[in-house]
Amino acid sequence: MKSPIRLAVACFAAAGLLAGGAPGAAAQSWPQKPIRMVVPIAAGSVTDVILRAAANELQPRLGQPIIIENKGGAAGILGATACAQSAPDGHTFCAVYHNTMSYNPLLFTKLPYSPDDIVPVGRLFFLVEGVFVSTDLGVSTVAELKAKAQARPDALNYATLGEGSLPDLFLRWTNNQWNTKIQGIPYKGGGPAAQALMAGEAQMTRFGVGNFRAALQSGKVKALAVSSPERSPLLPEVPTAAEAGLGGYPGIGWWGLGAPKGTPPEVIARLAAEFARLFSEPKFKAFLDQQAVMSAPTGPEAFVAFLAEDRKAAEQLIRIADTRPEEYKGQ
Repeated sequence: MKSPIRLAVACFAAAGLLAGGAPGAAAQSWPQKPIRMVVPIAAGSVTDVILRAAANELQPRLGQPIIIENKGGAAGILGATACAQSAPDGHTFCAVYHNTMSYNPLLFTKLPYSPDDIVPVGRLFFLVEGVFVSTDLGVSTVAELKAKAQARPDALNYATLGEGSLPDLFLRWTNNQWNTKIQGIPYKGGGPAAQALMAGEAQMTRFGVGNFRAALQSGKVKALAVSSPERSPLLPEVPTAAEAGLGGYPGIGWWGLGAPKGTPPEVIARLAAEFARLFSEPKFKAFLDQQAVMSAPTGPEAFVAFLAEDRKAAEQLIRIADTRPEEYKGQ
């Protein structure tokens, strides 16, 4: 199986072809009113910050504003449901991510939405994730964290995005690897999770680095590892996961765009092209670097191919984490 990051190289070429294509007549007259963008994570989280910046850049190009509507929580289920149930009139889109399209169907029964009801528009970026701890915990390395967790197997807690979220799966994987019982506490986004670590409500987590920059500057939170293949230029002193002893974890965080099933294909192609073009521009890519994400835009067809690979990775991680599907009971 190709790694998602390696697959991005091939997918990016398709994005360039799409961005250069000529839109159809319907796409040229679109949009006719403001565009609603459902974001399944809390305001202030790194993805929310990026999409609001993109919305500002794209408004003059589209001739209509993109209105961000945050529906955080429940591992992206609330936002995905709102997207899937929206009218496919070409004026509602949604941010989608690993949970929305790959993990939730494997982790939950009786979901209120199906990924098949959300049409892939395009991938946008990969997250550079970090393992973070509250400085009050008194550890400086992954080895020290592991020793403390094993000495007190059920005494530590960990911030997640709810059951089945990628942070939660990393917790389950860690408990499986370390033979511990670290407890998960759900939050509605990376921003709230960072605040929880700063306040001492949670002791550790794994989230996108961009969510934790202010927390790290406060001195109340420490980074122990980053998920990227090489050390992050934002945190050059922090080892990679492999260097820190956390190699072998198959999950990777990514974000993209989706639309309600039935949305006109020419409109999907136009929006995908606009986002692919923006996320390829040097100035916006420099902004993304500062948010600790790796720009990797694609068009619809390349995104479909990527999702097929990502779902295989999801199946592998869920097997390793020894996780059984649970009935979704709402939130």
